[in-house]
Amino acid sequence: MIKTTTLANGLRVASDSFDHVETIALGVWLNIGTRHEKKSENGIAHMLEHMAFKGTTTRSALDISKEIEDVGGYMNAYTSREMTAYYVRVLRKDVELAVDILADILQNSVFDATEFAREQGVIIQEIGRSNDTPDDVVFDYFQETCFGDHPMGWATLGTEEIIHSLTPEAVKAYMDRHYGVKNMVFAASGNIDHDQLCDLAKKYFTKVTDKGDQTPKPAEYVGGDKRETKELEQVHVVLGLPTVNSFDPTYYDNVILASILGGGMASRLFHEIREKRGLVYTISADQYSYSDAGMLTIYAGTGPKEVAELLPVICEELKNAANTITEEEVNRSKNQMQAGLLMGLEGTSNRCERLAKHMHMFNRPIPMAETLEKINKVTVESVQEACKRILKQKPTLTTLGLVDHVLSYDDLVAKLSA
Repeated sequence: MIKTTTLANGLRVASDSFDHVETIALGVWLNIGTRHEKKSENGIAHMLEHMAFKGTTTRSALDISKEIEDVGGYMNAYTSREMTAYYVRVLRKDVELAVDILADILQNSVFDATEFAREQGVIIQEIGRSNDTPDDVVFDYFQETCFGDHPMGWATLGTEEIIHSLTPEAVKAYMDRHYGVKNMVFAASGNIDHDQLCDLAKKYFTKVTDKGDQTPKPAEYVGGDKRETKELEQVHVVLGLPTVNSFDPTYYDNVILASILGGGMASRLFHEIREKRGLVYTISADQYSYSDAGMLTIYAGTGPKEVAELLPVICEELKNAANTITEEEVNRSKNQMQAGLLMGLEGTSNRCERLAKHMHMFNRPIPMAETLEKINKVTVESVQEACKRILKQKPTLTTLGLVDHVLSYDDLVAKLSA
């Protein structure tokens, strides 16, 4: 059973309770991320996520880790362009400890200078690891090319130079500016009583305030071409076209389109490009939607010679989809999507995150039946129309590797619009 309550201090509490498990997943989700940064502080949201675990007024970094792990629990966090999350999974008997620690790291972090300097080094190593991963790099290039010098185009990790320049005072100021109850949802899923959860939230979240700037600069799609030559065995390619945001009524048409194009081994791109032509090992298509923007992306890794054939075939498959999508393909993609959603209900962590995100996006839980109904309303005609719409948009192409044989951007545009 799903219940929601807004506490007297403004904190929204949401629970998804069911008693056939012994665990509880819970956490705080903030609708704050990379897009809320200034250029000079790019990476600060992610830095704050790291520093929250590095000591409070009552706990050291080791204390935080040990107290959760001593009871067999798991604790982690992540930062994205629009969200930051801190979450825990514990046995139901340890829920108070979990709430205590979550509240502690979000209200009482001390940003110790020694820990801060150490964590700067850790994040720079993380940036280095990402830079050594070509498919990470090419997607960073893609985001940058889509949105240009807009926060939506910046890397979540930031740059080595900016990370070096950050100070504990700057990170604390960022936290003070954004980490208010207006931007928070405290959510839990599993064997939890909602009233108990509210009581624990009242007991431990005593210092949160109603401050919190959450109005980022609107996303501005730019698009274009970025290619970088690097001695790699493969050429990594991301082709994208602007689509719809998370609230658009045609959102599920675009998700189904992406699935038909590259959502599995029965998808069009996988069958044509890998199975029939042997041009790639990996090819996939996805719909990425944000609060005010969205992109259909196609990713592939291929050889320096094979890339000359790859992009023209992708263009043809995109154009063909606008007129030849079948009922069988739409039904298969609907079934895949619905099955994935329903399977996700079997895990407390998935249910907790889904609930928190819905509270941020829609200010209410979205019943699964409502989501399934929207998916079922997708038709062959609506998917084809979605495909026709995006083919009229300006594409974004990013490539990394030995790119000499990559189709020129002008030729790409001509092939997609022909």
